[in-house]
Amino acid sequence: MIAVDSRLVKVGRISGVYGVKGWVKIFSYTTPRENILSYSPWLLCVEGDWHSIKVIEGRRHGKGVVAHLDGYEDTDSIRSIMDAEIAVYRYQLPATSAGEYYWSDLIGLKVVTVDGVELGKVDHLMGTGANDVLVVKNDRERLIPFVLDEIVIGIDTQKGILKVNWDPDF
Repeated sequence: MIAVDSRLVKVGRISGVYGVKGWVKIFSYTTPRENILSYSPWLLCVEGDWHSIKVIEGRRHGKGVVAHLDGYEDTDSIRSIMDAEIAVYRYQLPATSAGEYYWSDLIGLKVVTVDGVELGKVDHLMGTGANDVLVVKNDRERLIPFVLDEIVIGIDTQKGILKVNWDPDF
């Protein structure tokens, strides 16, 4: 069992059985989807506990990803990990350039307007195609476009603050 802390980044989940020889369908959060296969070991959350698992092989399959995991050789064994979240350690991810952030780095940051009004915390993000959207929760839920230098004015991950140019009544 692995202790969960901020070093873990969720990158996907087990979404189904693929064939009869122990392969699984993966719903990947990475871009492109097959990038999830670049990381091994994976950490699977099964019944609330995180366990390390080696990826033997995998590939893109249609619009999704399939993988063969060490220790899973048939459909019966895979049923025990259905819908399990997949995470990797933060250090396994490539370093970001200046002005680039992983979504996981933004989740939990306090969102404050340029005038100092606290709007809540980043609960999660959504990709819309045009731009990503911060879902900020407090007394209500706000959807704030993640547009650097225009709406998102500053990010300080050390202090846990994301500053926005946003009307608090909106």
